[in-house]
Amino acid sequence: MKIQPQDNTGGNGKLLEVQDLTVKFAMRKGTLPAVNGVSFSLGRGERMGLVGESGAGKSVTGFAILNLISKPGYIESGRVVFEGQDISALSYDEMRHIRGNRISMIFQDPMMTLNPVLTIGTQMVETLQAHRNISRKEAEEIAIEKLRKVYIPSPEKRLQQYPHEFSGGMRQRIVIAIALLTSPSLIVADEPTTALDVTIQAEIMALLEELCETENMGLILITHDLAVVSQVTQKIAVMYAGRVIEMGLTEDIIGHPLHPYTKGLINALPQAGTNKGSRLAQIPGVMPSLYSIPKGCAFHPRCTMCSSLCTTELPTLSSRESGNLVACHCV
Repeated sequence: MKIQPQDNTGGNGKLLEVQDLTVKFAMRKGTLPAVNGVSFSLGRGERMGLVGESGAGKSVTGFAILNLISKPGYIESGRVVFEGQDISALSYDEMRHIRGNRISMIFQDPMMTLNPVLTIGTQMVETLQAHRNISRKEAEEIAIEKLRKVYIPSPEKRLQQYPHEFSGGMRQRIVIAIALLTSPSLIVADEPTTALDVTIQAEIMALLEELCETENMGLILITHDLAVVSQVTQKIAVMYAGRVIEMGLTEDIIGHPLHPYTKGLINALPQAGTNKGSRLAQIPGVMPSLYSIPKGCAFHPRCTMCSSLCTTELPTLSSRESGNLVACHCV
C-alpha cells in the first residue's frame, strides 16, 4: 500500500511561504526576540538551508513552522502559509492533521527522538495509524517500504528491534524513514547529522537529496555547517541574531558572499592547501545575547567594515546585482 502525496501548492506554485515571522519568549528579565521578521518561500521539491551560529534563530524558525513553540515562547506576528493554507492560526487539533503528516521534522538527536522502550515497528505503526485509518498489517508494509527506501537492510527483521540495537547512523536513517511514512510534502531537518562521523554525514545528506528528487518533497535543512548545505541545498538563508541577513542561490552565496558575516562563515571553513599548523580564520567576538541585541546592525560589534550608520540604523534586506538579498549598509 502506497500513500500518495497531495498535489496542492495553493495555486501560486509555492509549497511554503513564511511571511514576516516574529517569535518571542516572555522571560522574567524581559521579552526576548528569538526570530524577528523572517520571510522566505520554498517550492515543491526545493531544498533550502538555514545557516548561522548557535543562537541565530534557525531552530526556533523551524519549530515555528510546525507551530511547536511552547511557553514561554509564542508567535507574536507573521504567517506560515503551507500548501495555500495559513497554518500559523490553526488550533492544536487542527495542526495534528498537518504536523507529522504533511510536514515532518527530523530532530538532531535520534536517541532523544526514538522511544527506547518500544520497538522500531511499534513506533512506525503508531505514527501511521495516528494519521491514517489502516490496519496494523498495512502499516507494517508501509514501514518496511520506507525502511528499504533509506537503505536499512533486512527491514522485516529491523521492525522487531529496539533503538539501542542500531548504530548512530542507522538510528538517524530510521528517524528519516519515520518522517517519510506519510509521504509528506515538506521535511524540516534540524541538524540531522550532528554527532555522526563524516562518512555517515555524507550518506545522510545524499539520502535526503535523493528523497527530495524522487518524492518531490521540499526540504529545510537547519545547520551551522556551510560545507554541508553547499552540497545539498539549492538556496541558502543566513541568519544572525534572529534575522535573515543574506539569502540567495547556494552557488551565489558560496561563490560570491556579500555580507561580512557570510564571508566570515565561509572563510572559517578549512581550505585546501592550508599550511600545516596554521590557524583557521575566525569571526571575532560572539553572537549577542537576546537580552542585549545591539542597536542598528546586530553584527556591527564584530564587523571589520562597520560604519557609523551601522551602529544606529537597522539595515533592510534588499536585492543586489548578484541576485543575493543582503541586509548590510556597507556592501
